[in-house]
Amino acid sequence: MKHANIFKSMAILALVLALALLLLGCGQTAVVDPADGTESAPAETGASPKEYTVGISQFVTHEALDAATNGFMDALKAELGEDVKVNFDVQNAAADSATCSTIANAFVAKNVDLIMANATPALQAAFNATTTIPILGTSVTEYGVALGISDFTGVVGGNVSGTSDCAPLAEQAAMILELFPDAKNVGMLYCSAEPNSEYQVKVIEEELGAKGVNVVRYSFADSNDVASVTTKAAADSDVIYIPTDNTAASCAATIGNIVKGAKVPVVAGESGICANCGVATLSISYYDLGTATGKMAAKILTGEADISTMPIEYAPAKKMYNPAICEELGVTVPADYEAMN
Repeated sequence: MKHANIFKSMAILALVLALALLLLGCGQTAVVDPADGTESAPAETGASPKEYTVGISQFVTHEALDAATNGFMDALKAELGEDVKVNFDVQNAAADSATCSTIANAFVAKNVDLIMANATPALQAAFNATTTIPILGTSVTEYGVALGISDFTGVVGGNVSGTSDCAPLAEQAAMILELFPDAKNVGMLYCSAEPNSEYQVKVIEEELGAKGVNVVRYSFADSNDVASVTTKAAADSDVIYIPTDNTAASCAATIGNIVKGAKVPVVAGESGICANCGVATLSISYYDLGTATGKMAAKILTGEADISTMPIEYAPAKKMYNPAICEELGVTVPADYEAMN
């Protein structure tokens, strides 16, 4: 009988040890009482960190979009923490919409965890490429216009959300008249292939037209037409307005050479354009815009937020002026304008 009890105890101990080894193999540590074989709750022993792959499609290289991309990556890494690995696949379409589609389709084939689409053509391409992978836009002016949503209320729905770079357009129109109250002819210089530029020009046109200002559109189809169209606009206008336009931004130095030579001031829709050819802007920080987008991405990837219910977010705008060009053209700005670096 004594030997039977010993064998029984040994069998129980062997069973307990086998159970403990099995739990250890699953990455858990079980606390077991060898007397009766009971087990306390297992403790995690440090599972492998989560890893994500994020595709970034940037329409073109220029200061504003570069800053948004950098802000996005910095914020996403900071929000997820050091224990989470993020693989960024950064692609640049070099201002070609067809390339945006190629990039988006490649991300879908790769089955990335999230797509960040930087600028309207990149967003449109991603939107057409997938209905399942989460898409966050940034540097997009108006999502309803970009995605053809006629009754847009601030939430795209489905697998799309993001941030907007749209500064208050009525205030931009007011800035033109604040700086140049005697202006009679204001030229709108923009790329006709960019729907968000068309939207901004329409709003500014209505605001200035209501105040008796003559507004004329000067649009170029692509970068090949920028110099000739800008020359015409400078010859005809007292002031030129340029919206947040990707093609204009990539050609801002060319525009700057022409308008400065003609002594015609430019009020720009964003700081990157203003830095090269403008006297002033009511603009946002694109790095901050990218940061806000990165924080949204972290919430989506961790399951904290549902992208289908996330409203489009906006960054605050501030008045800034370009000291060098203002001095060159003899433009004096009010005291509440901040000098650009």
